[in-house]
Parts: sequence; C-alpha cells; structure tokens
Amino acid sequence: MALEYIRYTKFQGSYDTDHYLVVAKVTERLAASKQEAQESDGERFNMRKLNELEVREQYPIEITNRSAALENLSDGKDINRAWDNNKKNIKTSAKWSLYQHELKKHKPWFDEECLGFLDQRKQATMQCEQEPYQNNADNLNNVRCEASRHFRNKNKEYLKTKIE
Repeated sequence: MALEYIRYTKFQGSYDTDHYLVVAKVTERLAASKQEAQESDGERFNMRKLNELEVREQYPIEITNRSAALENLSDGKDINRAWDNNKKNIKTSAKWSLYQHELKKHKPWFDEECLGFLDQRKQATMQCEQEPYQNNADNLNNVRCEASRHFRNKNKEYLKTKIE
C-alpha cells in the first residue's frame, strides 16, 4: 500500500487549535506472485521432440483424429464444453507424442550431508520461533553460518572438479 502525501496545512479559522489538517491519497495494488502465474496443472512436455521428423508428422495427425472422434459425439452448442474438449485433445496428444518433460537437476553437488545441514537449520529455526530466547537465536545464527559455509564449500568443490 502506497501513501501519497498531498497537502499539509494548519487550520486557520476563528478557533485557535493545535490540530493539523492532513489529506492523503491511498492507492492499493494487488499482485499475483510470478510462480502462481506461471504454474499450470504441472504437465510439461518435451517440445524438443518436435524437431524429430516422425514426431512432427505424428502429432498433428493425432490431434485431428482425436478432434474428429469428439466432433461426432458433441452437439457443438456449448462453447465451454467444446473448449475443454479441445484442450483435453491437445494435452492427450502431447502426452502420446511428445512425452513428459524431465525436470533438470539444478544442484548436482547437493547430497545427503547437505540435506542433514538443511534439516538441522530447519530444527534450529523452529526452536527459535517457539522459544525466542537469546541462546536459541545465537544457536540459529551459528547453524545458519555453518550450513551456508558447507553449501558454499560443496559448490566450490563441485565447480573445481567440473573445471578439471
């Protein structure tokens, strides 16, 4: 929420007062997070498969066959139902032709030891939130530093072996 300051004047009238008249213009803006906007129903397809000649020819044929089969069944009066049918046809055809896209592993250096540090940091955070004492806060800072140092060293080690 943003406040925009417009005017600040002292009340001048027949009464002497120490009140100040303040006028403000308030504007609000709702924003959806980028992750929510980009998320779909979780299905991602391997679009690089379309570079292969066989798949490039098979995919449109599959879509037309499925569409033709559903056109015979539907009456065509409800536009929302027709849209849902087309969407389902395209997704099903993509599943059969393109296959699911395999997600890339972003941190190959992340192993079981790193997972232990992550769990330790999570436990220290929970303990600090439940009992906000100074010794818990100090413990959390120490665990954070230790975990960050370990992650940084693991990443450096991975990059060094990759360069060699």
